[in-house]
Amino acid sequence: MSSSIAGLSIIVTGGARGIGRATVERFARQGARVALGDLDVDLAKDVASSYGDKVAAARLDVTDPESWTAFLAEVDHLGPWDVLVNNAGIMPLGSILEESNEKAKTIIDVNVHGVIFGTKAVAPAMAQRGRGHIINVASAVGRVALPHGATYSASKFAVVGFSEATRAELAPKGIEVTMVLPTVVRTELSAGVPAARGVRPVTAEDVAEVVEAAVLKPRAELWVPRWTQGLSKSTLALPRVVQSAMTRALKADDVLASADPAARAAYEERAAAGSRTDQELQ
Repeated sequence: MSSSIAGLSIIVTGGARGIGRATVERFARQGARVALGDLDVDLAKDVASSYGDKVAAARLDVTDPESWTAFLAEVDHLGPWDVLVNNAGIMPLGSILEESNEKAKTIIDVNVHGVIFGTKAVAPAMAQRGRGHIINVASAVGRVALPHGATYSASKFAVVGFSEATRAELAPKGIEVTMVLPTVVRTELSAGVPAARGVRPVTAEDVAEVVEAAVLKPRAELWVPRWTQGLSKSTLALPRVVQSAMTRALKADDVLASADPAARAAYEERAAAGSRTDQELQ
C-alpha cells in the first residue's frame, strides 16, 4: 500500500488513448514517473511531451516478448517499477458465426497474451525487490459474458482467471495483483455500444480514478462503476432462470448485439490493423 502516487514508477500499456491515456495523465499530474507503451508511438510521445522528463513513451507491441524487452530497456531510466498497469486491449464485436479465425486470434493475442507477457516481463524484478503491484484492466464481461462478443468475453474471462491465479502466486513475494472491471466506457473502443438499462456509461477518467484507488489501497477486484460489483456477484449466485430474467430486464443481452456498425467502423478497422505484429501502420 502506498500513501501517495508521487514518486512511484508506473508502466501503463495502451497509454496513448482512452483509459490508458487518462491513467497516464492522472498519475503524471500527481508526480509519478510514468512510462507509457503503445503501438502508436507518435501519439504516445505527444501524450508524454506535456509532462517533462518524468514521463516517457516508447513503442510497445504487448503481444511480442521481444518488444517488451526493448520497451523496458528504453524506459529503464524511470524505474525500478512499482506498478504495472496492463491496460492495452481491443474489442472487435460480431457474431461468432461470422468472426474470422484471424480476428479471434488477434483478440486473444492482445487481450490475454499481452497481460501474460507483461506480467512475465515486469514481475521478476518486483519479486527480487519484494514489492510491486500489477493492475490488469479487464471488463465486466470477464464475469458476465454477452452475446456478439464471445471471443472478447472469453479473453476477459481469461484475464480474470490469470489475475486470480497470479494474485495467489505472487502475494508471498510482496506483489499485489488487482483486476479492474469496467462496464461500458465512453472511449473509441466502445463506439456505438449502448449501456445496459439502468447502468450509466462511465468515462475513461472514471476508470483511471479506480486504478489510482487500487494503487493507494490494493484490492483483488474493483468494478467501474463500483456499485455494479455487488449487483453482478449477487446475480451470479441466483438460479440460471432468474439470472436470465434479470438479464432480459436489463436488456444486457442486447448491449453488444445492438452496437451500431457504422459508428464502430473506424474503430474496428484500426483495431484489426493496429494489432498486427508486422507493424504495417508504423
